[in-house]
Amino acid sequence: MFSSKTYIQRRNILRKKMKSGLLLIPGNVEIPMNYPANTYRFRQDSTFLYYFGNDVPGLFGIIDADNNEDMLFGNDFEVDDIIWMGNQPTIKALGGKSGIRKTGNLNKVQEIIKDAINKGRVIHFLPQYSAENKIMFSKLLGIKAEAVNDYKSVPFIKAVVSQRSVKSNEEIREIEKALDISYEMHTYAMFTARPGIYEREISGTIDGFTYSMGKGNSFPTILSVHGETLHNHHHGNLMKSGNLLVNDSGAESLEHYASDITRTFPVNGKFTQKQKEIYQVVLDSQLAAIDTMKPGVKYRDVHLLAAKVITAGLKNLGLMRGDVKEAVSNGAHALFFPHGLGHMLGLDVHDMEGLGENYVGYNDKIKRSTQFGLAYLRFAKELEPGFVLTVEPGIYFIPQLIDLWKSEKKHTEFINYSKVEKYKDFGGIRIEDDVLIIQNGHRVLGKAIPKLVHDVEEICT
Repeated sequence: MFSSKTYIQRRNILRKKMKSGLLLIPGNVEIPMNYPANTYRFRQDSTFLYYFGNDVPGLFGIIDADNNEDMLFGNDFEVDDIIWMGNQPTIKALGGKSGIRKTGNLNKVQEIIKDAINKGRVIHFLPQYSAENKIMFSKLLGIKAEAVNDYKSVPFIKAVVSQRSVKSNEEIREIEKALDISYEMHTYAMFTARPGIYEREISGTIDGFTYSMGKGNSFPTILSVHGETLHNHHHGNLMKSGNLLVNDSGAESLEHYASDITRTFPVNGKFTQKQKEIYQVVLDSQLAAIDTMKPGVKYRDVHLLAAKVITAGLKNLGLMRGDVKEAVSNGAHALFFPHGLGHMLGLDVHDMEGLGENYVGYNDKIKRSTQFGLAYLRFAKELEPGFVLTVEPGIYFIPQLIDLWKSEKKHTEFINYSKVEKYKDFGGIRIEDDVLIIQNGHRVLGKAIPKLVHDVEEICT
């Protein structure tokens, strides 16, 4: 945890933003994987971590904006629990770590909420993604569990998003600690990959880095020779000479701040000419996108710039044709680049996505596009100092998508399908870094992980 002053200050800022009402922030509980005593690895709710810090299950936080009071609730361990789990801090002690004096058993939460309802007070809560917490809110508020999120507080969501979006110096340090782990993960994968071994032999080892150096993975590792599948969590392929390996992986620091890095490299250590050409287009688009990032720039415009660089590069290779700007405007590039350029990063790898992606990446002025590809852009708003975003363009040859568009004769004025057919077994390439927006521009976070063609081939051989 950070110092208690950090959490006190965060709650005070939130109280000023909300001005009134009772703010409910539940922590997560342990989830059984096959029987009650055998649970999945516990991961605390990120908003609870941000305002209360305590990384243990079964807690409930309340911020009273009317009475300038913070409360923490949970049940102290009894002897039967201690036999199995050892002695644990009391709720009072956990409250002290968060700078909270008023603590109590979980059953007090029901009393406080019932009293607030009887007095006609406004109760605010965020969208709940956990089935267990939806059931709990159903009991606390008398709402059907499946309808709980219909009563979410939009002002509460916007207040939390505005606060958590701007990262403090101590948060940036934590992200860079996570990136130190990413450096070890990615350089190990590059150095170790070779024909004749299975993907799992690498993915299993680099996942071990996240536990030995931090709090585990920030998301399930994507490591595959089938990079044309954007979120490929299968690690059972035997790697062969000529394969490209996409490694999209990340770690959590000890305070649960995330990293998210992607590198793509040849399994045998040398790009073919065809691979090198496509790789360089992706790299050019990423470098151009990063170079334009600064306060006041809309991230949608950064995304569209990356798309134009990709389109121009593919046109030079004969895979696309026609006017570059017009091709991008019509979405023709999305055959090869069908996702958004990046997302916010922080306590969540897709930071605050559980609160509603449109609240995080969009606002009243910038609405989400409905165009294929651009619709998947998670963040489009103007950049501000303190924002941390991923920048991850890619080029993919997805046979099913190619066949569909070709059968529909879609964007034939911009796509050379006869040449694209020759790339259907190519796979995919993605390159990703994490970037901090600063007052006069940007800073790429973490140690430099090889991504120039020469540097990638050097570490892979």
